[in-house]
Amino acid sequence: MFLPIHTERLILREVTLDDTSALCSIWSDPEVTKYMNITPFSDKSQAEEMISLFNSLSEKKEAVRFAIIEKASGGLLGSCGYNLIDKVNAKTEIGYELSSRHWGKGYGSETVSGLVRYAFESMNMNRIEARVEAENHNSVKMLEKLSFQYEGTLREAELSKGRYVDLKMYSKLKGDQG
Repeated sequence: MFLPIHTERLILREVTLDDTSALCSIWSDPEVTKYMNITPFSDKSQAEEMISLFNSLSEKKEAVRFAIIEKASGGLLGSCGYNLIDKVNAKTEIGYELSSRHWGKGYGSETVSGLVRYAFESMNMNRIEARVEAENHNSVKMLEKLSFQYEGTLREAELSKGRYVDLKMYSKLKGDQG
């Protein structure tokens, strides 16, 4: 079990099956899933399966997915988390997506900043990685704004929607914190 992460406007808490409808709505939006390695969902059962998978990985402490909750409204804005937790090497990979209605409001930066702080301070990680499709310019811009370092492009590193895509590798080290 991971503790909720609190930021100025958000609470990041583990996803539950109660989040199925809200997450299904987000994961069925083609604009949101454009740079994710899933096709837009067409049925609630797909979201239930995804949440169950996340919870199974969390129980084994291999990964965790959080619901992004706006404090003011209590509304679910998206999800984020640690896609891979490597305790031996003290590193983790982050992932995130927001409902398109909430783009451009700083929620992505606030979410990633919360994940970074929690990983370094509470999980004792040394390295945080983010792999982003090369064409996802908004995510690239956000990571660079948050002082993630570009390490290179992983050519055709992931099969997504029937084609191999390049992924840009970004990282942030505990020692990078000033």
